[in-house]
Amino acid sequence: MITKRIIPCLDVRNGRVVKGTNFLGLNDVDSPVKLAAEYSAGGADELVFYDITASFEERKLFADILRETASNVFIPLTVGGGINTVDDFSRVLESGADKVSVNSGAIRNPALIYEAAKKFGSQCVVLSADIKRVDNKFMVFAKGGRENTGIEAIQWIKNGLESGAGELVINSIDTDGVRNGFDIELLQKVCDISSVPVIASGGAGTVQHFIDLFKEVPNVDAGLAASVFHFGDIKICDLKNELKNNGINVRI
Repeated sequence: MITKRIIPCLDVRNGRVVKGTNFLGLNDVDSPVKLAAEYSAGGADELVFYDITASFEERKLFADILRETASNVFIPLTVGGGINTVDDFSRVLESGADKVSVNSGAIRNPALIYEAAKKFGSQCVVLSADIKRVDNKFMVFAKGGRENTGIEAIQWIKNGLESGAGELVINSIDTDGVRNGFDIELLQKVCDISSVPVIASGGAGTVQHFIDLFKEVPNVDAGLAASVFHFGDIKICDLKNELKNNGINVRI
């Protein structure tokens, strides 16, 4: 049985971890270096680090804070934000990332996924998609959820998989920060077409939401969350114990 992963997410702006609701109203939380070290020691399986304004501000990801964060992490680290070229992949990997997440950069240049997978291997290439319902359709958004691209999400993900993406992070803008549970409908549609690991993001508010995620969408590989971990509402060790008690295989 495949082990399900629990992944805290550090949304970083100006060198600080922030969190909002539906990608809006961002509030300061803590230092990414401090939180990363705590999660690494506290039972997290992996960690995701997003420089959430890099694409919107059309700049490169802050490499200095990334290097300091990576030096305090002893679990796999996925990094994204402002990834637009193969050289950006190189720079982020050299700064300590194990995998690189691409979102807006792939929307601008879909060939980037193929080029990066060819150079670094598919295992390094994570396609992250910010998705929201628009007129009852799942649409891809860019620039931190600010811009509707007009691209239908499921077909976009299919294209990314064909280009060589080795993992998917599915961010539901509709459920982000609301804490009413993961977007089960969206995640099931993605899992139905995916041959690579799928990470669910957006909506976790309780331990039960993680249990529901893994039971209702058994092909999801991981649950990603931010505020419930950052503010201590859920302790990762307690979450994993409850998942195990509910017959879900996790690394304790």
